[in-house]
Amino acid sequence: MGAAAGGIVGGNGMNRALVTGGGGFLGKAIVTMLRARGVEVRSLSRGAYPELEAMGVEHVSASLSDGKAVRRAADGCDIVFHVGAKAGVWGPYLEYHEANVSGTQRVLDACKARGVQKLVYTSTPSVTFAGEDQEGVDESAPYPASFLTPYPETKANAERMVLEANGEALQTVALRPHLIWGPGDNHLVPRLIDRAKKGRLRLVNGGHGLVDSVYIDNAAEAHLNAADALGPGAACAGKAYFITNGEPMAMGDLINGILNAAGLPPCTKNISGGMAYFAGATLEKIYGLLGKTDEPPMTRFVARQLATAHWFDISAARRDLGYEPRVTIAEGLERLAAHLRGETAR
Repeated sequence: MGAAAGGIVGGNGMNRALVTGGGGFLGKAIVTMLRARGVEVRSLSRGAYPELEAMGVEHVSASLSDGKAVRRAADGCDIVFHVGAKAGVWGPYLEYHEANVSGTQRVLDACKARGVQKLVYTSTPSVTFAGEDQEGVDESAPYPASFLTPYPETKANAERMVLEANGEALQTVALRPHLIWGPGDNHLVPRLIDRAKKGRLRLVNGGHGLVDSVYIDNAAEAHLNAADALGPGAACAGKAYFITNGEPMAMGDLINGILNAAGLPPCTKNISGGMAYFAGATLEKIYGLLGKTDEPPMTRFVARQLATAHWFDISAARRDLGYEPRVTIAEGLERLAAHLRGETAR
């Protein structure tokens, strides 16, 4: 999985790591790479994950709301990969704030209380999304004045906290991986497949807008690159970085590439960006009035995301982190197809 390229155990001060959300899609990939290096790993998450236990991972069963458990999980660790978060495009603001802002503050407090030297925080490019095209955007892009949904707003607030916490005792860095996909994905890939099978999938504005994505192994390796690069006075300390495959492509091509990997026909149905936004606004109002907690089929945020371009300049990650996406989109789609056919785990 490319883990060996990032350094040796102990040589980079990484002997024991805590991964919050270690049972999730990205968290598990990071854990796997760390274990391949021989790093001792502790995972903090709410569920039980036999796969992690089989890798020799110590598990702390708790949520980020439990400050004592977070401190206990951080005890004796050289580094924390803070991956755990509440993701989504729908739900009460306070729930996102509790998980993403208050939870991150508890992680920072635990790092300081337990003498952790490094913190790699998983952010999102959505923290800079203002509802318009993002073409070749780099890290100079500001946070928008307002957000369409609580997730990017609370992630932006947490990212600020993490970067401001950078100092001599604790060095911090934030990564912004965009559209992570691949074998084991429990969000994007299954959702696309499900909607396609039900005939509910539509391309917005023909799916012509260019978007970046990142294959799971590349996203995970970027986190290890950041861990290796981080240290007192490091160029990356206190900064955020976009992480992608560096292969922007039409949204429709990416969607249909994933559908093809699943053995499904391409999506040809289309809806305009304006109609998608209207549908999202209407559904949000209806769901709000009815007090529904499940996610609407469309929201204003999703409509804007699907109707606009999103591709990023990753030259800073290449320069400061030594990041280089090793698995191309074409190879990733082949691996995904094999996985969906049951031929390989990854």
